[in-house]
This record gives sequence, structure tokens and C-alpha cells, in this order.
Amino acid sequence: MKKQTKKFVTLMLTLSLCLLMMTGCATTPASKGGEGGESVSAKVMLAVSFGTSYNDNRDLSIGGVEKALQAAYPDYEVRRAFTSQIIIDKLKERDSLEIDNVTEAMERLVADGVKEVVIQPTHVMSGYEYDDVVAEVTPYKDKFDSFTIGKPLLISDADYNEVVSIITEETKAYNVAGTAVVFMGHGTEHEANATYAKLQQSVTGAGHDNYFIGTVEAEPSLDDIIALVKKSGATKVVLLPLMIVAGDHANNDMAGDEEDSWKSAFESKGYQVECVLKGLGQYTGIQKMFVRHVGETLAQ
Repeated sequence: MKKQTKKFVTLMLTLSLCLLMMTGCATTPASKGGEGGESVSAKVMLAVSFGTSYNDNRDLSIGGVEKALQAAYPDYEVRRAFTSQIIIDKLKERDSLEIDNVTEAMERLVADGVKEVVIQPTHVMSGYEYDDVVAEVTPYKDKFDSFTIGKPLLISDADYNEVVSIITEETKAYNVAGTAVVFMGHGTEHEANATYAKLQQSVTGAGHDNYFIGTVEAEPSLDDIIALVKKSGATKVVLLPLMIVAGDHANNDMAGDEEDSWKSAFESKGYQVECVLKGLGQYTGIQKMFVRHVGETLAQ
């Protein structure tokens, strides 16, 4: 009886040792990494945005794009980086929220042993911000087995037509006689500022004569847009941001009560004004466009 018990105990110890050895062998380098032993994906999609300190709209717009990317590409881990260090610092100080800048995000990818990387900027056009992202991430290219950079929202003629279709559908409730629908873009000294004129041509060409595209910091200017709205005969103006996020520019330069805001400028001219604080990133159609851009990048 004692011999049988001894044999049984020996057998159980042997089985336990084998199981421990098998478990240890099953742990691959790809599942290691991160702080506290957290799992790190071998494939990461880095969504790079300018950023915003408006928490609610950030979750709806930037967060909306990121969630759409994650749903479309579940085999990738979607991470976030902001290009604005001012916003990053503000969020850290005000909300104790830490978000990587682009360099920090790239260094983290390398340290985590990530093998495949897709960089997807959420910029509207390939202006200075987009160029800076490309310049900042490109030196890391050789540190990964696969490295690709996606395109901004507006590149091809098909992109322009699709954006026109999306924004007119999203604003169809305002598309009535006597109302001008005005989108406010950021504007840039970069040659990519021609994007706004091309988008205006596309929206007018699609038969929407009461839609106007202006910019805060370039051309077409607010004065240009006021002149066009006056010529259209409209009595009411609906203002919306042509930006991924309805952040500082939308809340202050567009919809603020200050004398130099777009809202105040139109009101001073006798127009009834309605402001819609909804970033492009909140539109499902825009989210799908970024998903499509990633797919086109991966296909290359």
C-alpha cells in the first residue's frame, strides 16, 4: 500500500513538472512587454491627431475614428498620439491624462518590440501638420518588419466627392431655402490650402449653391464668405467646423460671443445664426473614409 502511494505521488510530481515546462515553452516574445507584464501586440495602428483639450468632443471625434479603426482591424492594437505638445501638457496638468507625442509613441513601439506598424494621421489634408508627422516617424522605419503611413482625409477626387456627400447628408436638415450652410476650416500657408477651394468647387458642382467653405487663418477668409452669403440672398447662417474635432477654433473662433467670432460677425450683419459644434470625426462616413485609407495603405 505504501509503495503504491509513493508511486502515485511520484507520478503526480512528474506530471506537474511537465505541465510547468510546457507552460513556460508556450510563452512567446510577442506576448511579453509593457509595464507590469502587460501583453503587447505585434501589430499596432498608431492614430496621430492634433489633439484637443475639449474632453467630450475628443471622445466623440478622435475617439470615434479610433474605435472605427479598431473595429475594422481587430488584429491590430490601436494606439493614440497627439502632435500638439501644448494640448498634451494641458491634459496632463489639468486632468492627469497622459498622451504620447509622436516621438514618445514611436519610442514606445520600439521598446515594446512591436513588429508591424501602421501610422494613420487623422488630418484633413497633407499640410504642415501631416508633413511633420511623416518627417517624425520615417526615421523609425527600419526598426520594424513592416512600416506604413496612411493618407489624410482629402487626397483623391473620389475623397472630395465622398466628403461632399457626407457633409451634405449630415446637414440636410439645414439645407432649406434662405439658409446658408457655412463650414469653417483651419487654413494654412502651405500649398495644401488649395484643398478648401477645391472642396468648394466640388460642393458647388454637386448642386449645393448654398454651401460655403471658409478658413480661420487663410483663404477664403471670413470676409470672403460673408460676401458670398450676402450674394446668395440667405437670411440665416448655420456654422459648422470643417475640422476633425470641434475644439478651440470651433468653440471660440466660430461659435464664441467675442466680437471677432464668425457667429458675431454674421449676427452684426443681420443674419440669424445657428452653430453646430460637431467635428468631422463624429460623422460615421468620415470614420469609414479613414478605415478605407488604412485598407488602401495596407494593400500597397
